[in-house]
Amino acid sequence: MRLRVQLAIIGGGPSGLLLAQLCANAGIECAVIERQSRDYVLKRIRAGVLEWGTVELLRSAGLGSRMDAQGQVHEGFYLAAQNQTFRVDLKKAISKQVMVYGQTEVTKDLYDAHSKRGTSIYENVTDVAFHDLTTKPYVTFTQDKELWRVDADFIAGCDGFHGVSRHSIPADVRREYEKVYPFGWLGILSPTKPVSHELIYANHPRGFALASMRNPQLSRYYIQVPLEDKVEAWSDAAFWDEFKRRLPAVAAESLVTDTPIEKSIAPLRSFVSEPMRWGKLFLCGDAAHIVPPTGAKGLNLAVSDVYYLSEALRQHFKEKSDAGLEAYSAKALARVWKAIRFSWWMTTLLHRFPVMCDFDQRVQESEIDYIAQSPAAQMMLAENYCGLPL
Repeated sequence: MRLRVQLAIIGGGPSGLLLAQLCANAGIECAVIERQSRDYVLKRIRAGVLEWGTVELLRSAGLGSRMDAQGQVHEGFYLAAQNQTFRVDLKKAISKQVMVYGQTEVTKDLYDAHSKRGTSIYENVTDVAFHDLTTKPYVTFTQDKELWRVDADFIAGCDGFHGVSRHSIPADVRREYEKVYPFGWLGILSPTKPVSHELIYANHPRGFALASMRNPQLSRYYIQVPLEDKVEAWSDAAFWDEFKRRLPAVAAESLVTDTPIEKSIAPLRSFVSEPMRWGKLFLCGDAAHIVPPTGAKGLNLAVSDVYYLSEALRQHFKEKSDAGLEAYSAKALARVWKAIRFSWWMTTLLHRFPVMCDFDQRVQESEIDYIAQSPAAQMMLAENYCGLPL
């Protein structure tokens, strides 16, 4: 079976689907190739804080109606330490805000849009392989025991950290940078009213905690746990007890508990692979970089990659200019490294590391107190949290 398109997109998650949406809006013919089923992709529980640039891009792409109806606009968030809480006022600091709207919901909106437009999406595929990436590229894969070949002008690798795209760049070309953190996040999805109307990031001598939400009746809560911990070792009662300990008392008193819908542990790492282009292959999102979730940058970074690449492809096909394609890797990586820095900073500010002593804990608490007292520090934090300009 053979197919010819202008762009072959590997990966049917939010980055691949958004790239297909933006390119289709620009009249660029795409095919999306995904190794999992649609149901599997839609069951992934991921981040839910959207930078305002992401919100505006989704709206301009024709994907904003359900987000605007169901998403929650947040003009601030809380930092807590030593049983004290203060609010970072994003609107006051930099006149911006964020949107709480789950990645699962963004993905559902994208799938619905592609179903209406009839985008070629190949699911449950195996044996994905790239060929002739520096000349006339094509992708082969197997679906339902049939071998497919998709010829394309370009290939976009949006298939995540474990996908084939990044590893298709030769090892002597690829440079990888990684920091693995010595802890993970134990997260639950609780069918309860959130403990706060805005997110609470809590520093505590026992470890970090985060109170987040998906909607007014669905809460997302996390606690820092040792990297070797297993989900099975944490009963529901043990999670709620530890979560309450790490929250400020005023928040813990109003916490509503219930049997979680979902419970999982996610390891934390910072990772960057350079370059993000080789020949006719371009990397987007987790295929090229991973950030710890502390700064809420993962999905937003994928969106900025997709924006840069879609604009570069539009210029190539519609304006006959390759300037955007040539600049893509350097432009995307400049923003990636700034987000990597911010996520690392938030992670080191809020978490308890195994090698920490009481001195280190007091330094963290002092820095949080400094942020609480300094409009300049809050402006820096707000600027990065709401998203640097595209």
